[in-house]
Amino acid sequence: MATTVNDARPSRRLGRSIGAVFAGLLAIVILDNGFDFILHSSGIYPPFGQTMADGLFLLALAYRTLDGILGCYIVGRLAPRRPIAHALTLGGIGVVLSSLGVLATLGDGPEFGPIWYPLSLVAIALPCAWVGGRIATTQRHESAAPIPA
Repeated sequence: MATTVNDARPSRRLGRSIGAVFAGLLAIVILDNGFDFILHSSGIYPPFGQTMADGLFLLALAYRTLDGILGCYIVGRLAPRRPIAHALTLGGIGVVLSSLGVLATLGDGPEFGPIWYPLSLVAIALPCAWVGGRIATTQRHESAAPIPA
């Protein structure tokens, strides 16, 4: 049986969807770890494994929020269709991974920080995903709009 163009299209779309979500996740991981490394290396954060002040966890939450929005924006821009749904998929992955982080650090030493921090990461995952997907949707619509004469 021969494969037609219509048979190949959903498969290609699925591959693009998976690639978009992976690209957004990779961007978030690289940005979060890059900022962590820079802040530890510059002395703003204490050496790895030492307790940080709550204010520094607020700083980490701030850039993780921005990184999450950017990563989900990337997903939305690369998605073959339905950018917000793709961004929310990455947001769901973020909820799962952040929840695993809560479980992994629950009751461990102070070097893992206050409990509000990993809980906040769980809480921001879906709102960041929606914002990133919404920005991508808006830009996709603007770039598809006809240029006024």
